[in-house]
Amino acid sequence: MNREKLMKKADAVRLGGKGTMRRKKKAVHKTTTTDDKRLQSTLKRIGVNTIPAIEEVNIFKDDLVIQFTNPKVQASISANTWVVSGAPQSKKLQDILPGIINQLGPDNLDNLRKLAEQFQKKAPNVNADAGAINTQEDDDEVPELVAGETFEAAAEEGQVAAS
Repeated sequence: MNREKLMKKADAVRLGGKGTMRRKKKAVHKTTTTDDKRLQSTLKRIGVNTIPAIEEVNIFKDDLVIQFTNPKVQASISANTWVVSGAPQSKKLQDILPGIINQLGPDNLDNLRKLAEQFQKKAPNVNADAGAINTQEDDDEVPELVAGETFEAAAEEGQVAAS
């Protein structure tokens, strides 16, 4: 097709005015509620059930923890689908560590080891000082037993030596 024919056809095209075709369909603007309804209908079709009385959900990702407090949890075991909805908070693992040790799995134990190594690197002198204090305290405590001796015999020898 040559250029002249193409220009002639382009001039014949009208975008509006008298004699043009009407718009076939009105433009539909989607809202977030529409998406939410579609999601809920899909979840209903899968057959999810609400799991009550869950206070906290923690999702572990490397050294980051995504924490949901009082979430709405739905699950479908047969479809291997879990839905956690609520307000998430991203926290570092060391910030919430004491309370979640029992929730850590084998894959997160490596992260826990890394954190322990970091703390040891940051404060090696503190551990050395604590070790020196512990050895001094050990001297003040009960002496070790020597084979064949009893406490009574050691006490009698101590009284004789003191006299």
